[in-house]
Amino acid sequence: MKSLLLITLLLAGGLITRAQETENTTNQYTNSADNLLTQNSKLLIGGYGEVHFNQPLSGSTYNNGKLDVHRVVMLLGYNFNEKTQFITEIEYEHVKEVYVEQAFLQYKLNNAINFRGGLMLVPMGIINEYHEPTTFHGVERPLVDNTITPTTWREIGFGLSGTILPASLKYQAYVMNGFNGYDGSAKLSGAKGMRSGRQKGAESFVSSPNFAGKVEYYGIRGLNIGLSAYLGKTQSKLYDGIDKDNDAAIAVADSSVVGISMLGLDARYTIKGLQLRGQLYYAGLSNTDEYNVFTGSNGSLNDVGSAMIGYYTEAAYNVFRSVDTELQLVPFVRYEFLNTHSSVEENISKNAAYEKTAITTGLTLALTKGAVVKTDVQFVKNAATDTYAKTFSAGIGVMF
Repeated sequence: MKSLLLITLLLAGGLITRAQETENTTNQYTNSADNLLTQNSKLLIGGYGEVHFNQPLSGSTYNNGKLDVHRVVMLLGYNFNEKTQFITEIEYEHVKEVYVEQAFLQYKLNNAINFRGGLMLVPMGIINEYHEPTTFHGVERPLVDNTITPTTWREIGFGLSGTILPASLKYQAYVMNGFNGYDGSAKLSGAKGMRSGRQKGAESFVSSPNFAGKVEYYGIRGLNIGLSAYLGKTQSKLYDGIDKDNDAAIAVADSSVVGISMLGLDARYTIKGLQLRGQLYYAGLSNTDEYNVFTGSNGSLNDVGSAMIGYYTEAAYNVFRSVDTELQLVPFVRYEFLNTHSSVEENISKNAAYEKTAITTGLTLALTKGAVVKTDVQFVKNAATDTYAKTFSAGIGVMF
C-alpha cells in the first residue's frame, strides 16, 4: 500500500531531531566503483560476489532447491593522474555468462564537476547503483528493481557528476542511449516490464538520446533522500536489412516507439541500530496503444501498460549494536508492491497477475565489513489469486 511508503518516510522525518543528538551515522553511500575512485594507487582492484540457495516451499509436490553462483564480479581501474581515471566492471553470472557492467572514463575537474563517458549505471533509485550483496538485506534484490528499473541497468552515454559540499548534494546527469523497444520483435511487455529492453552496451543502437539524472540530499545526520528521473523514448532498429527503404520507415515509425517518463523517490535513514529505507518508482508510458498493435503476434495484441508503479518499505535493526563486536546481526522485514498494469489503454485489459505484493523477512549476519551471510523467507502473490507462493533463500555475499 502507498501509505506504507509514506509511513516509512514520515518515520524518518520524525526522527531527524533526535538524530542530531546521537552519534554520527553515515548518510553518504558508496558502491564498488566509488570506492575505487577514491584510491590513490595507479592500478585499482575491487570486486563482489554472491552464492545463493533458493528452496520453493509452496505446492503439494516437492520441488528441488536451486544452488547458484549467482555472480562473481571483478572491478579494475587505473589512475592515469590525479584527475583522469578509468573504471571497468566485469561480471560472471551463473558461472557461464560474461558481461561488462561498467566501463567509463572520468575526468575530475573538482569535487563538484566530474566528466564521465562510457558504459555507466543508470542513476535510478537505490539498488541499481548499490547492488552489491553487502549493501542490501535479503538474498535476492527487490522485485521492483527487476521489472521497472531492471537492475543491473546500464547504458552508454556521457555527462556530469559531482558533490556540492555547501549544499550537501550529490548529483548525476547523463545523456544515454535508450531501451531497445523494437528490433523485429517487441522488447517491452506487461509481464517483464522494461527488463528485456536493456541494451547493456552490447552493439547498442540509438535513434534518439535519453536523459537520466539523480540528486541526493545528505545534509541531515543519518538521512539520505534521492530523487531520480529518466526521460526519453525507446529505440528502434532496422530489423532485416533486406528492404532498406521499408526498414528505415519502420525504424522511425511512431508505432515502434514508446515514450518513457520515469520518476523515482528513495530514502534511507539510520539511527543507532535502526535502519529504515523506502523506494517508489512511477513510469508513465506513451504511445502504448499503437505499440501494442504493431508488436502483437499471432493475432493478439502486446500488453504493455501505459503506467507502471512499484514501491517497497523496509525496516531492520542491528541487535548486536550495543555489543563490542565486529559482528552485526540484523533481522529485517520488507513489504513490496508492483503493478505493471497500473494503467492501460482501451485496446487491452488490465491483467490482475501483473499486480503483485511481496513480504520478505529474514536475517543478515555481517561477519565483518564486506562479508555477509543471509537468510530469508519471501511470500509473493498477485491480485489474481489469494495464495502466497513461499520461498526460503540463503546465501553468502562479499564486497572488497
